Amino acid sequence: MMDSILYKNTWESEEIEEAGKLSGPVLIVGASGFIGANLFFTLSQFRNDVFACSRNPQKSWRLSGVDSNRLINTDITNYEQIKKTVNDLRPQTVFNLSAYGAYARQTDTEKIHQTNYFGTLNLIRALSETGCSAFVQAGSSSEYGLNCNFSDETSELIPNSDYAVTKVSAGYLIKYYGRVHGFPCINLRLYSVYGPWEERDRLIPVLITNGLKGKYPHLVNKEISRDFIYIDDCTNALVKAATIACKNYPGASINIASGVKTTLETAAFTAKSIFDIIEDPDFGSMANRKWDLPQWYGNPESAKKLMGWQFKKQFNEGLRLTVAWEREAETKLKYVTVPLKEKKISAIIACYKDDQSIPVLFERLTTVFQECLYDYEIIFVNDCSPFMDEAIIYQLCLKDNHVIGISHSRNFGSQSAFISGMEIASGDAVVVLDGDGQDPPEIIKDFILKWEEGYDIVYGQRIKRKAPFYMQVLYKWFYRLFKNISDIDIPVDAGDFSLIDRKAVGYLLQFPEKDIFLRGLRAWIGFKQVGVPYIRPERLFGRTTNSFLKNIWWAKKGIFSFSTKPLQYIQAIGVAVFIATLGLSIFYIINYFINPPQGAKGITTIIFLMLGLGGVQLISISILGDYIGKIIEEVKNRPKFIRTKIFFNGEEYSNLDDLKKSIK
Repeated sequence: MMDSILYKNTWESEEIEEAGKLSGPVLIVGASGFIGANLFFTLSQFRNDVFACSRNPQKSWRLSGVDSNRLINTDITNYEQIKKTVNDLRPQTVFNLSAYGAYARQTDTEKIHQTNYFGTLNLIRALSETGCSAFVQAGSSSEYGLNCNFSDETSELIPNSDYAVTKVSAGYLIKYYGRVHGFPCINLRLYSVYGPWEERDRLIPVLITNGLKGKYPHLVNKEISRDFIYIDDCTNALVKAATIACKNYPGASINIASGVKTTLETAAFTAKSIFDIIEDPDFGSMANRKWDLPQWYGNPESAKKLMGWQFKKQFNEGLRLTVAWEREAETKLKYVTVPLKEKKISAIIACYKDDQSIPVLFERLTTVFQECLYDYEIIFVNDCSPFMDEAIIYQLCLKDNHVIGISHSRNFGSQSAFISGMEIASGDAVVVLDGDGQDPPEIIKDFILKWEEGYDIVYGQRIKRKAPFYMQVLYKWFYRLFKNISDIDIPVDAGDFSLIDRKAVGYLLQFPEKDIFLRGLRAWIGFKQVGVPYIRPERLFGRTTNSFLKNIWWAKKGIFSFSTKPLQYIQAIGVAVFIATLGLSIFYIINYFINPPQGAKGITTIIFLMLGLGGVQLISISILGDYIGKIIEEVKNRPKFIRTKIFFNGEEYSNLDDLKKSIK
């Protein structure tokens, strides 16, 4: 991994030598982020004791392909979790680069304070117990807020957002623990860091993405300014802070700035010269954000004086380096999205003989989720297909870290496949669909709209399907029969294709039954539900795997899972036959005395009665047998499915311990 151009940097020999002096192990908290990932990649090139820590580093597009042994799952807002991580690893150098609220889409006030302030406090408390050599806190130039005009470390802090307030508070935590308790910690007030791996909706990546197409994005006022720091200069500052400042100036806050005011106009025309853009930038075509200020740059003198750091990369050079990286990383960035909404959606696709349709569904699902602006994951469950389903899914996992692959040991059926995916899904809502393309991914947009309106379960209603006429009639007939004889209210024409909110999924996973009929369970749990009509197309490729007999099996599965009325019908038939037999007996007794028999008359009646009652008995026994069979299946308590492999983040998990770890 580290030989790829995507992970190179511009550090010189003395910078590498200094990083080698860091006391190990080295723990990078918030390594899923832009700066954290760059620091992790840089240090990992010449150290093997560097660990990336975040809430879920395996899901980070930046950390795709990193050895799972170097990734640590920890939520720093949970003190017990971070304490366990610190006790297990015993890190000597810790970089806290975790943050929330720096981007416009991150608006959860409670989460801002929990992550930026309490997360920092939890780290310091845990490290104070075990001891460490250096703790570097990534602060922000936002701490100066409205007072950001060439500010130095003695300038008044006037925070202008919740994010800024929490960063100021964390800075005071560092000051308190460093000066009062002698804890080896430092707070670096980072200015506008840019470079490879930056978030796709930030100014520089947006400027480059459009520049590569020969145009400009929408821009705010040309006088808005930034103090740009290239990422390699920033990571070098982090290392110097750990080796020098933590020991000599514990508790201090230090600006990591260039001292150069770069206006948006300068940035735009620098891009113009690099990309040979013909048009001129249209400043003011985008409204200023509340944090856009005309005088935003810092005084870097303290960094130079206290730890011998100063920036090296001028903006035009750093921009050219970033452009070169963007060109090399084009394939990597193709499926990187910036979700503008907080929630996440998981799509679960049951696959059997669907190797041709899987890539098509992947592209269509990716487009749908990117347009919906939600974070997402796509979980393909290969239900032991004899075709190339597994190989195709694995290739997609390598290409896009939004994709997770599951393989079963045998064909357990689509219902078990959906449950298998639900156990792993991490989304706030789950969408289940078949892998043959008969459930159009584009309908998910309508599902999401209904979900946003407050519905917990949104199911697709097949108002029409492309199938032979007799099958259309039989399907319509079955759904209406099923609704009428079910013990619960089952919506008609509703298959498995649906969106289910996380809280409803939680209840579905609690059901212990093995023989699952998902659309019935979905109706049984209740919640607020609504249907979305759609026309069900034919399979994208190949022939259907559902024969007429298998459809009969499906019908029986649904009826015997959610209705006891067949048993009531047997009882009713038995009572009716008993009454008819009793009446017929009375009739024959009376007739015997009125018209004495003259030979073997009535033999035909006896034969028909025997055959009729025998047929009724056999049907009744078969119905009882189906119910008893379901009881036996449940009593055996066998697992719903057996996973043999999970493909995730470019890795394959196949032995039992690895499977358990990946699921966790």
